[in-house]
Amino acid sequence: MLLERLYDEDLAQASYFIGCQAKGEAIVVDARRDISDYLALASKHGMRITAVTETHIHADYLSGTRELAAATGATAYVSGEGTADWQYKFEAERLMDKDTITLGNITVTARHTPGHTPEHLSFLITDGAFSSEPGYMLSGDFVFSGDLGRPDLLDEAAGGIDTRFAGAQDLFTSLKNVFLQLPDHVQVYPGHGSGSACGKALGAVPSTTVGYERNFAWWGRYLANDDAEGFIAQLLDGQPDAHAYFGRMKRQNRDGAAVLGPLPQLKELDGEAIAAQASAGTAVFVDTRSHTEIAQGTVAGGLSIPGPGKMASFAAWAYNPEADNRALILLAKDAEQAEEMRAHLLRVGIDAAAGFTTSIDELPSYTPLSITPEELKGFDYDLLLDVRNKSEFAAGHIPGAKQLSGGRVLWNLDELPADGTIVTYCQSGLRNAVAASALRDAGYNIVELAGSYAAWARSNA
Repeated sequence: MLLERLYDEDLAQASYFIGCQAKGEAIVVDARRDISDYLALASKHGMRITAVTETHIHADYLSGTRELAAATGATAYVSGEGTADWQYKFEAERLMDKDTITLGNITVTARHTPGHTPEHLSFLITDGAFSSEPGYMLSGDFVFSGDLGRPDLLDEAAGGIDTRFAGAQDLFTSLKNVFLQLPDHVQVYPGHGSGSACGKALGAVPSTTVGYERNFAWWGRYLANDDAEGFIAQLLDGQPDAHAYFGRMKRQNRDGAAVLGPLPQLKELDGEAIAAQASAGTAVFVDTRSHTEIAQGTVAGGLSIPGPGKMASFAAWAYNPEADNRALILLAKDAEQAEEMRAHLLRVGIDAAAGFTTSIDELPSYTPLSITPEELKGFDYDLLLDVRNKSEFAAGHIPGAKQLSGGRVLWNLDELPADGTIVTYCQSGLRNAVAASALRDAGYNIVELAGSYAAWARSNA
């Protein structure tokens, strides 16, 4: 048996390629939408991808299940479990609890493990050439290394009302009746690692075991004592802010992501063509440099989205494809990097990349307005906006500031003054640069706090 983990550092997301070498067949679980890595892996090992599936209706990235199935002819499988509101709406084989998929000597068994979402499946993997019992679990957003999937996303991102309590109870039951019924030696491969907003304290190690989590995870003592009430209170306390784009991801993944097929290469554009499109309102420039470089000067009217490393994460804060049909023109060092950036954008359903440039010299320049922490004391502003997470704000903030996380600002403009000056900050300036550019693009008068909260804290120590 072959088991390969493909990890996206941008979204802290793991997908899995499992293959039977004897039969030359493979299944991919929780594929992302840019599918070239899966096709390359299949080619490398001389395998055909015959099945594609996913653990649940994802909120943080756009699933590649349909894209990969269309490219390979593989059968797509999705959960048939869950509530009526969150049933998949596209054509695929439905998996119920204990249903199986067979690949030569390998058996993939679906287990219904609700809690993070009502329809959530985990997959037990049995290598029949070695054992008749499962040795591996792909746990999706059910069990992470040291943590559990958050049960509040339907409330936070999909318009639910108090679903978190039922979800938390479901997680307790799933742990008790499914996870802890497995032998301690079963290896667990989660769907996310450290940095994901799908839990509050995810570990960075790529895998764990049932026994390790049973004995050392924070939730183990609650299960050992059959303390559902204590478990629920601890699980729901301190969950991070959910990005607003999660709601769009949930809907698109439920309904079925559009299949793109092979894409033409991005074209390199000169300054005149970019300026003309921006002036006509048909395109927006994306400055992908670091926030410190952008602070020294950028392109007038552009968005600040550092890339390519975290391009998916931050682009989904600053650009809403449901409300914005402008093309994106990317700043890239070359065509190869531009394609890498587009791949990241596709992962969060932003299909608008239409070209790139390697220089901003011919474009209208702009230096973002900023003030120092010392200047803030006497500065006349209408709102001081902290774009960090709630937990960071609670740990310490500038007096008088309002908290609204960077991943939610574009979707909560009614909370901001329509006129006047808004001073914005985050912890170091990175997230602030993204949020500030998005707000400027939306027509707000934004002044950034130089050095953000870290600089303010130093000056007030």
